[in-house]
Amino acid sequence: MAVTSTIAKGAPGIPARWTSSAKSGVGTALSAKSPLWFTISHGILNEIYYPRLDSACTRDLGLVVTGPGGYFSEEKRDAAHTVEPFEDGVPGYRLTNTASDGAYRIEKRIIADSNRPVLLQETSFTALAGPAADHRVYALLAPHLVNAGMGNTAWIGEHKGQRILFASGRGVSLALASSLPWGACSAGYVGFSDGWQQLHDNGALEPSCQVAEDGNVALTGEIGFSAGKTVALLALGFGASPEEAADLALASLKQGFEPAANTYVENWRKFQAGLEKLDRHGASGLNTYRVSTAVLASHLSVARPGAAVASLSIPWGFNKGDDDLGGYHLVWPRDLVETAGGFLAAGDGKQALQILTYLRSIQQPDGHWPQNVWSDGTAYWPGIQMDECAFPLLLADALRRAGHLPKSKLGDFSAMIESAASYVVRNGPVTGEDRWEEDAGYSPFTLAVEIAALLAAADMLDIFEKNEPANYLRETADCWNDQIEHWTYVTGTGLCASAGVAGYYVRIAPPDDAGAASPKDGFVPIKNRPPADTDKPAEAIISPDALALVRFGLRAADDPRIVNTVKAIDALLRCDLPQGPLWYRYTGDGYGEHEDGSPFDGTGQGRPWPLLAGERAHYELAAGRTDEAARLLETLERSAGVGGLLPEQVWDRPDLPHRELRLGAPSGSAMPLVWAHAEHIKLLRSLRDGAVFDLPPQGIERYIKRRTVAPFRTWRFNNKIRSIPAGKALRVELSSPGVLHWSSDKWLTVQDSRTVENAFGVHLVDLPVNRLPPGTAIVFTFFWPEAMRWENVDFTVDIDAQS
Repeated sequence: MAVTSTIAKGAPGIPARWTSSAKSGVGTALSAKSPLWFTISHGILNEIYYPRLDSACTRDLGLVVTGPGGYFSEEKRDAAHTVEPFEDGVPGYRLTNTASDGAYRIEKRIIADSNRPVLLQETSFTALAGPAADHRVYALLAPHLVNAGMGNTAWIGEHKGQRILFASGRGVSLALASSLPWGACSAGYVGFSDGWQQLHDNGALEPSCQVAEDGNVALTGEIGFSAGKTVALLALGFGASPEEAADLALASLKQGFEPAANTYVENWRKFQAGLEKLDRHGASGLNTYRVSTAVLASHLSVARPGAAVASLSIPWGFNKGDDDLGGYHLVWPRDLVETAGGFLAAGDGKQALQILTYLRSIQQPDGHWPQNVWSDGTAYWPGIQMDECAFPLLLADALRRAGHLPKSKLGDFSAMIESAASYVVRNGPVTGEDRWEEDAGYSPFTLAVEIAALLAAADMLDIFEKNEPANYLRETADCWNDQIEHWTYVTGTGLCASAGVAGYYVRIAPPDDAGAASPKDGFVPIKNRPPADTDKPAEAIISPDALALVRFGLRAADDPRIVNTVKAIDALLRCDLPQGPLWYRYTGDGYGEHEDGSPFDGTGQGRPWPLLAGERAHYELAAGRTDEAARLLETLERSAGVGGLLPEQVWDRPDLPHRELRLGAPSGSAMPLVWAHAEHIKLLRSLRDGAVFDLPPQGIERYIKRRTVAPFRTWRFNNKIRSIPAGKALRVELSSPGVLHWSSDKWLTVQDSRTVENAFGVHLVDLPVNRLPPGTAIVFTFFWPEAMRWENVDFTVDIDAQS
């Protein structure tokens, strides 16, 4: 391999940036031989991931056309784009880019080679104005190897007699080869000496720019189109060395596009053939179900079966650089369980079980799951979200109930189940972060997941005759379920008056400390807002999250408190758009574009989420309003972007063409959002079945049909309750052995009660105070026998009138 030594000027280039998250296509070969994933936007290739689906290695690969008189046209900016899949459910793409000035048409077919990590792009060029010989077509490639735009080296070289465009960085190399010989080529620094600058300014490439080291680099090569050769095959290979990448690219070129396309299509046909027949063609003509199933499968890992990232995109990527390592190409346990639910609804129980197996492999020693991880299991953000710690239990039970985890297989997961249940039961109900990864406290959504998960875990423990631990899980679930309204439901507020309701569930209530004894007390910090506009009263913030109480079986859809909350949600958070109604995440959300359409930069204004239309549709179905659920399905599908991909958020203001923002169309946030596609699949299944697909049955039976209530309330250091209703016992739970030194008559008489350790390492004691009258104060402190010391703080729990 020959490398010239002429180095381009302008090192290290301008600061690196990613690209648009508004994808119109995502794909992969569904082959272990091809650990490569690709994305498409604006008629060109964007991020290509290798060798893991969380390792972006390119920013984009597009074409520039030049001609007489200084003519310069970049297809992603200066052409109209169409995209269509090869066929339903097959994410190979035909792209057509027609120049806005009518000068040319570029047609592409894009797939990944199933036999090797090579991206194949068949490209044809047609001159629509003037002779074809007047035009020159250049490929522009921006390497961003291993999630970084800086620190890459690019050069023009040769390999086995072929001219190749090379780049290397962080142990990965790429090689771009063409079936038509390259003409003029260059390697330069972005913003100074890259091919785009040269062609735009001078109409030709500078032959001296052959190497660009250690910077934000770009590669450019003229494709050798001629009168008789109007189709070129570009092969972009990846490997651990430049030689390996070049060998793979040349092997794909030799094989040709058609054989590779046939194998690619066959792999996807085989996957789609095994799924439930929930096919549905939307207004766009696309089979929306097959788009969603392809999106789910395109986000699966090859190296770590069962791992799936949240999105092959970086929200507002064009405004973000190397400091945003992860984007959304990370594994969130919550999103992963939702993805598994989508596979299960589509009939792929094997894949859902593989996801559970992966989750088992990344569970932490204490039983919890990290906030998010790289696909190899390495934790990324340090937060702990209790819904994420509970969701895998619901997945295990769903697989069990669907027949994919009989007792013989369930035993393989028993340690995971017990450890997760132990973590949830010991550390709940308060969460360190809600499902939107922002605030600590009592969240109706998190509470619903925790309680449903404890009941599910109890059923699974019973299978192994671990009845005593199972009963403790149910007792705790009952205790928490009884207090959902105490923690999160408010009445008599200003919002109640304005919305015409008696009360509503808040988005999240502060932890029961620092003066916040109820959801009407204390403040919630609104993230992603300017410093002067953060803390809001808990009672002033609502969210569709409360619908989780129905989705997970804890409250009936017609419960007056739920109905009131739905009215409040619609009064404050509903946004009527051309496609139908969508909803905001919560009052005052700051995660979205600014009012002028500029990208989210740590602050902004939240926009409507199509996902929430799917969740609302499931609520409507649970309430017996099937027609309304079906209408919301159409709204969800009409919120998709070009190519049928569902965005995280849509724009809710008048069109801003210069920012590519249109009313009701995808915003600059993540697209596709895999979670939204999983919800879409589950909604299709739910509507077909006439019942909410992923509704756990235990809560329905226990709390809606049997109306089970807990005989006690629990006090813990992480949940210091201040009062209990008359008629309830008081259970005190500790993390280590203790002696409870307590009195119910202001220390006139004293009792000492020793804790007993249960199967989950909880040290508990039940105080028989259920016969004490309202107005009584129970005062207690602790002696710690292992440390031989007193707590030296008195705690008080008042007995209130029975509510």
